[in-house]
Amino acid sequence: MSTTETVLVVGASAGGLATVEALRRKGYQGAITVLGAEPHLPYDRPPLSKQVLSGAWEPDRTLLRTEDVLSTLDARFVLGDPATGLDVASRTVRTESGRELTADAIVLATGLSPRTFPGQDDLAGAYVLRTLDDVRALRAELVPGKKVVVVGDGVLGAEIAATAQTMGFDTTLAGPQEAPLAMQFGPLVSGLLAELHTERGVTLRLGVGVSGLTGEGGRVTGVALADDTVLPAEVVVVAIGATPATEWLAGSGLRLENGIVCDAHCRAADGIYAVGDVARWQHGTLNTLLRLENRTNATEQASAVAANILGADQPYAPIPYMWTDQFDAKIQVHGLLSADAEVTVVDGDPADRRFVARYSRDGSVVGVLGWNMPKQARLRRQEVGLSPVSS
Repeated sequence: MSTTETVLVVGASAGGLATVEALRRKGYQGAITVLGAEPHLPYDRPPLSKQVLSGAWEPDRTLLRTEDVLSTLDARFVLGDPATGLDVASRTVRTESGRELTADAIVLATGLSPRTFPGQDDLAGAYVLRTLDDVRALRAELVPGKKVVVVGDGVLGAEIAATAQTMGFDTTLAGPQEAPLAMQFGPLVSGLLAELHTERGVTLRLGVGVSGLTGEGGRVTGVALADDTVLPAEVVVVAIGATPATEWLAGSGLRLENGIVCDAHCRAADGIYAVGDVARWQHGTLNTLLRLENRTNATEQASAVAANILGADQPYAPIPYMWTDQFDAKIQVHGLLSADAEVTVVDGDPADRRFVARYSRDGSVVGVLGWNMPKQARLRRQEVGLSPVSS
């Protein structure tokens, strides 16, 4: 039986809020404090690169809960005060303003920090897209006629490019992969994504690394490629990945290697847990340390951590899930895909842009991907991890 009387959640985004809600849902009646680096109430990040950037949604629509609903959780929200240090032994978090917050259990849900190019912060017109403030600033910059270059050929970069092109901007997508998400999806699906972007008017400048940004008079003027080409740009959005936000934990004694390393119960130390993008935990079924950067995992992992805080002592071993929407393509992925897996179309037809592909390695199904076939992909989810492959 848990004797936890106080819980501190560091991170006021989806994973942090889901932890609070799961604790209350499971009957926890102790004190909860949520510490957030941003001044905003918890909001959803996936819509930022699509609905909010396009203007279809106003930014406030991303709020995960209204203030009235949050008040029913009986949690104290301390916002706009980033964590700066952690004393593991006393379970005390220090903040930028000088606060010291101590609890019986601490949940670390600080998410990611976007990577940038050297000098990028000094150039007007160069943006990342991670926060609500980021998307507000970028939307203000996007006026008709501007030439936009998106740097980064992963999920976020491809989504931003699709949104910008749909808004009517002259958009170029640059990155080192041969096609968008090639290293994750493999040649079949990434090739179809390249065709889709090209058909919709996005200029693809792929297969060449990006060395940095060019500027003049304090404003971005272009994107410099590794082959010495410079892509002219008036607005640049950099989406070259992100790193777990763990700098503030340096010297804490926690194991920090591509995230906060945890056991199978998402526990980093006695009474200290991690959830969401920042957590790298031992996945028992896959027998590996795993860190997932997606909304679904943040919510599911938060529920597992809440249960373990309350004494459940249950390992967390989900089948990973992610999705991406680009133009009219809605792609769902169950499992872990890789470019070197054997890919078999098991439903539909890629020519119709409506199909399910199964990814296999060494006789085992490692993942399924659905392109505009969400129900069929979900039904195939049960195959992931099974061996041998059946038709």
